[in-house]
Amino acid sequence: MDNYSLIYGGLALFGGITLSLYLALVFSSPSPIITYDSEKKYRSHASPNNPLPLTPLANPSSVDLTIVVPAYNETDRLPIMMASTIAHLTSPAIHKNRTFEILIVDDGSTDGTSATALQLAARYPKCNIRVVTLEKNIGKGGAVRHGMLYASGERLLMADADGASRIEDLEALWKTMDSLSPDKEAAVVVGSRAHLIKSEAVVKRSFLRNVLMYGLHTILRIVGVGHIRDTQCGFKLFSRAAAQQIFPAQHLPTWIFDVELLLLAKQLRIPVAEVPIEWHEVAGSKLNVMTASLQMLRDLLIVRANHLLGRWKATPVKAKSD
Repeated sequence: MDNYSLIYGGLALFGGITLSLYLALVFSSPSPIITYDSEKKYRSHASPNNPLPLTPLANPSSVDLTIVVPAYNETDRLPIMMASTIAHLTSPAIHKNRTFEILIVDDGSTDGTSATALQLAARYPKCNIRVVTLEKNIGKGGAVRHGMLYASGERLLMADADGASRIEDLEALWKTMDSLSPDKEAAVVVGSRAHLIKSEAVVKRSFLRNVLMYGLHTILRIVGVGHIRDTQCGFKLFSRAAAQQIFPAQHLPTWIFDVELLLLAKQLRIPVAEVPIEWHEVAGSKLNVMTASLQMLRDLLIVRANHLLGRWKATPVKAKSD
């Protein structure tokens, strides 16, 4: 066999391997998230049986703040979280200066979470609580994305239904957002538990959860978001201009979706600040540590490869003004 044959053979082998890897990426990447007509509407205390149309994110804001609460089988924990959230948002110092809505996104629950959410809306009739029920379970990332795409707020907070993060820490994120986005520019403020790394709250977590945490930090440095010390805290504040660019470009519906959001912000050159918050572990987590670890590795490889190859990318857009 001459040198030319070896070269052509090597190129053919390389091309075959490259094509195989590309096809594997295409087939392993999640399908586009489908939004059903029923999911574009919400129920509330004022309209519990007649769903009303939601406000698309592309529209101008109509309230100062939207809190998006993804909820999957949260009949036990959601009422506790909502009680503290409402108490803070309706306190005299906050309420007189800030209009708000709470958008509870029921991610295909099987335990009556939507019914519980509507009961909470009736319990707090003066609060703007909207309940959206997804037709099937798509994952926390998909539920957050849906809520963000139909939020009315000038600023949008994602907050977990377990109440592990203190709602009072919203004020620290809000203050930082004021400095990052004084004229409604695109900006993201991330609640961070990194300062708690040696605290009792973290030390007493299970061995597997701590192994997962340290492993995740190592991988995040490799994929490009190592500058954020805590990517996974479910307490993040987005300006509307940032949300309009980030969430339409989100693909991952799984729990590691936070990393994709931060990668998109980096790609779009949207400033991201990290603010220490208080946090405590709440019983009832539905995360399977071993399954989540394998899913995390797979999804991080998928999202990074798609971004590097340009299959997934965000396009900067000019936010609409009020």
